[in-house]
Amino acid sequence: MNKCIIFSAPSGAGKTTIVKRLLAEKFPLEFSVSATTREKREEEVDGKDYYFLDVSTFKERIDTSDFIEWEEVYKDNFYGTLKEEIDRIWAKDKSVIFDVDVVGGVNLKKYFGEKALALFVMPPSIQALEERLKGRGTETPEHLATRLGKAKKELITADQFDYVILNDELEKAIGAAKLVISKFLDA
Repeated sequence: MNKCIIFSAPSGAGKTTIVKRLLAEKFPLEFSVSATTREKREEEVDGKDYYFLDVSTFKERIDTSDFIEWEEVYKDNFYGTLKEEIDRIWAKDKSVIFDVDVVGGVNLKKYFGEKALALFVMPPSIQALEERLKGRGTETPEHLATRLGKAKKELITADQFDYVILNDELEKAIGAAKLVISKFLDA
């Protein structure tokens, strides 16, 4: 099998919600847990939501080539995909599903090539994205401004993905994702 499904989007576009719903389906998929140095949110579980590493450990693992891809998204906030995580999932004869930022998605697609299906989740507008981020209640005004600035840059990379899924209605977006994934896994 050894296939990958990559979901990327600006923060707040709905990629994590879509991925969680797809994991509840009967697809032979398993979530790739990314490593990060960002602070753990209250509801998050180490090893389930992320592998939470300190900055020095993350950098050591970069130096030993433990990552397929990694990025410093914000100052001292590193994110990356560990090679051992992909091997773990493929050993179960499942396909990997990723929930990564846009740069990570592009890098993963380059790395895996034809083994990967890269999906970009498009928010209906920047204004809708801003409302979703505000609705989380986790963003300071400074973080919100940074995320929105980054999102504007990320939106123009959608053409680097295999498919763009507009998330203006969640159920419609999930249905579109299921259709594309079914075709890819059956090929």
